[in-house]
Amino acid sequence: MPQLRVERTGDQADRQAHSAGPHDHDFSRIFGIETEYGVSVTGTDKPCDAGQVAMMMFQPVISRARSTNTYLANGSRLYLDVGSHPEYATAESRTPMGALAQDAAGERVMAKLALEAQERLRESHGPDAAVHVFKNNVDSSGHTFGCHENYLVRRAVSLKTIERELIPFLVTRPLFTGAGRQTPDGFEITQRADFLDDAVSSATTRSRPMVNTRDEPHADPDKFRRLHVIVGDSNRSQVATWMKLATTHLVLCVIEEHQRTGGISPFACCALADPGEAIRAVSRDVTGRARLRLADDVPVEHERTALDIQRAYLNAAQRFVAAHAQGMDAILPDAAQVLELWEHALEAIAAGNWEELSDWVDWAAKLRLFNAMRRRHPDLDPARLAQMDLEYHDVANGRLFDSLAAHHAMRSLLSPDAVRTAMHEPPVDTRAALRGAFVAKALSTGAQWSCDWTHVTVMLPERADCELLDPFSPEPTDAWRRAMDLLG
Repeated sequence: MPQLRVERTGDQADRQAHSAGPHDHDFSRIFGIETEYGVSVTGTDKPCDAGQVAMMMFQPVISRARSTNTYLANGSRLYLDVGSHPEYATAESRTPMGALAQDAAGERVMAKLALEAQERLRESHGPDAAVHVFKNNVDSSGHTFGCHENYLVRRAVSLKTIERELIPFLVTRPLFTGAGRQTPDGFEITQRADFLDDAVSSATTRSRPMVNTRDEPHADPDKFRRLHVIVGDSNRSQVATWMKLATTHLVLCVIEEHQRTGGISPFACCALADPGEAIRAVSRDVTGRARLRLADDVPVEHERTALDIQRAYLNAAQRFVAAHAQGMDAILPDAAQVLELWEHALEAIAAGNWEELSDWVDWAAKLRLFNAMRRRHPDLDPARLAQMDLEYHDVANGRLFDSLAAHHAMRSLLSPDAVRTAMHEPPVDTRAALRGAFVAKALSTGAQWSCDWTHVTVMLPERADCELLDPFSPEPTDAWRRAMDLLG
């Protein structure tokens, strides 16, 4: 992978070689997505609330792991979160495409749990009972739940830098990553805009920041931080999910490079005066021309449009890719396609041709459907649009999104076989391979065990604990081998 180096004496270079890890100064990254799902039930003969259904979904998990919080053989984490929201956190991946496969596997895991619970529910609550699991961010009562992206970044990138240089990108990124939703006040391109309070914060419940600053790197804390992005929507579109991760990765690469080399940041002209105000303006304007107030210390300009800000990030990413062409396969496979799609999305929106994006941008796909319904039915009940909105996100019993994909009106990047593989197998090039193999063997032997992101532990017949601190490493350690031997 490409290295950024400064000239050093022989002694300095020797000391650095002994202290530095292989990924301290390159552009490699670990990606992950945590998705909270909404649950509802319809068609029952007697009352049954979402909490009961969520717990019923997790009965097989509890019987296997004796907990509603467990890890799977593909390296992922599955648990029942606060408010009866099933949550799936992907295994660590080295590429956006790898994280996408893990995320798609999460949809299938949730659908399987829901349909199995539905069969049991029909025995006690009637033959028409249906369990719905929504990969979205707002329920019919106005409650919100999240889709959190995780990026491993170098510790040199400060939280102040994140606030000034990354937040403007995240605020305007919904132009092509927003899931869209129909509200009583009109259509919005992102589901999270109305529920976010701060740019960066360690809070999660009393206020909702765009980036959570709780310092849990799940890696060497002296070298890395885990950037926990919670501003994004849950996407059904595979292309949108991939682009969300890939474009953010490129922006982070530019930020990291600037931290090493110094000089004026290419994003200095994008700092926002009020990110919350800005994202709400972006969400209500499908033209991308919403005027966003810039921070007082931004030179000359006082306002820029969402499209202006996105173009600034795109231009910087294009320069970065061109400068690192020799090592781009290691930094981001398919970077050329990412830049091409990114540029096309901005050009289409600027030209008023957002419908061109409806085969991969979720909000554009939904708005196109809604507009078509209104043309056919001028007196359409708004409740019907709200129903369509939810059905688009239902991974268990929804038909709308699957119909679009089946008719090639929505692009796919992964084959069904690739998704099925990701349901059972972890990424082979991160520590998830070690965790997944441990979990698979522990489940097959019936041993008492536990694990988290950085540890695996055998508790009986004899205790053994193994630390897996390096997320980049799939290489077995002696401690891991001993733990595996104890499993039988």
